[in-house]
Amino acid sequence: MDALQTRRRWMSVLAHSQPQELLEHWQPLNLSPTFEPIRPPETGLTQLQGRMGGTGKRFVMGDMTVTRAVIQLASGVYGYSYVRGRDKDHAELCAVLDALLQVAGMDELLHKRVIAPLAARQQARREARARQVASSRVDFFTLVRGE
Repeated sequence: MDALQTRRRWMSVLAHSQPQELLEHWQPLNLSPTFEPIRPPETGLTQLQGRMGGTGKRFVMGDMTVTRAVIQLASGVYGYSYVRGRDKDHAELCAVLDALLQVAGMDELLHKRVIAPLAARQQARREARARQVASSRVDFFTLVRGE
């Protein structure tokens, strides 16, 4: 996987993480990087768009609250985050992790101790949800009567 795809993956995992789960994996590392907030966490709205059947015309489904943050580590590396909801601490921590994951030496530790466990939990939740939905699935069919 190239660097861009790898970063997209960890950004997705961080953005979809639950704040408490993220803290459970972050706190035992006892890391306290020095950083400067370039864009302090701020909350706003974004429009959600959908398409009928995935191919139709776009339509606005509604709005969603998001919080974003941008930080710069003392080493000069920038970290960005956008998270669902209003949790400013969560957005800032995700931005810090994004920056640290770009630092050589830190990335392996953080992938192993934070990103991989969070990704596994998220995958387990998706699979459980898919099983729940599949259990209520109804297959419609039409019987063709003979002549």
